[in-house]
Amino acid sequence: MQYRTLGRTGVQVSTLVLGAMNFGGLGRTTQDEVTAMVDAALEGGINLIDTADMYSQGESEEMVGKAIAGRRDDIVLATKASMPMGDERNHRGGSRRWLVTELDNSLRRLGVDHVDLYQIHRWDPSTGDEETLSALTDLRRAGKIRYFGSSTFPAYRIVQAEWAARENHLGRYVTEQPSYSILQRGIETHVLPVTEQYGLGVLAWSPLASGWLSGAIREGREITTSRSTLMPERFDTAIPANRARLDAVERLAAVADEAGLTMIQLALGFVTAHPAVTSAIIGPRTMDHLRSQLAAADTVLSADVLDAIDAIVAPGVDLAAHEKFDMPPALLDAARRRR
Repeated sequence: MQYRTLGRTGVQVSTLVLGAMNFGGLGRTTQDEVTAMVDAALEGGINLIDTADMYSQGESEEMVGKAIAGRRDDIVLATKASMPMGDERNHRGGSRRWLVTELDNSLRRLGVDHVDLYQIHRWDPSTGDEETLSALTDLRRAGKIRYFGSSTFPAYRIVQAEWAARENHLGRYVTEQPSYSILQRGIETHVLPVTEQYGLGVLAWSPLASGWLSGAIREGREITTSRSTLMPERFDTAIPANRARLDAVERLAAVADEAGLTMIQLALGFVTAHPAVTSAIIGPRTMDHLRSQLAAADTVLSADVLDAIDAIVAPGVDLAAHEKFDMPPALLDAARRRR
């Protein structure tokens, strides 16, 4: 396992992060399975675990808490908030009212007295940066969080938050958690230059592109992954964007074979090769998934392999731009453009 400094915090973290989205109801995992995966991840050198309040509506945090009991001090623990937690309209977002309440809920579920990294899961367009940053700054001063970060923020919102922190003498985001893979490279154009400029650590999620780069999806095979069952429209190869992904996967598989790598090694090695990226978040659902991803921990891609990847998916290109989660609200809701 390799280790890097998380932004400018001085904290050393593994280049692979154990993501806990599949822990609980979503991934149909039991507590024993989760504990076994956490054990194996720690033995493999991973020291950062990332979860969120909304993963299986709190169940993931509860399972992570039980799995790390007795060894909390050896783990960099991260969680997130702002996504809806039920139907109540104020049980979401970046307001002080909600973040103060929900952090206490997360600490209770995790069974800890603080988290190392508290992240705003998505930018909340209805809440000002000063409101969110002042709440996070106070939570840090109270000792309940050590650092705070953003997740899937558009580049201009990262810049705006940095300026709001400076202008109002508040704590600043020290990390960003964007979606990034060989098939979704758009953040190379805008987000990653900004995170480098401001010295933010980058924890990249979905480095296997929802399973497209796992090796399980190939031409001529029926797509039967867990994610394809949940979101079939993202894997229907009759749709042009999905056809383009499958064509790219076939060409990438040839590159991996020639380099003596698995598709997972190629995919994770690509993400961690970018100088702006601190770590890639893996999200195993089974022990076999975890083992195959841990095997990529020390993968370093040669310049020739990186050039071959660039020839298949050009730098800065998203093969499925419509799946991005950082679109400005006015592009998604016509009423916001026309009122």
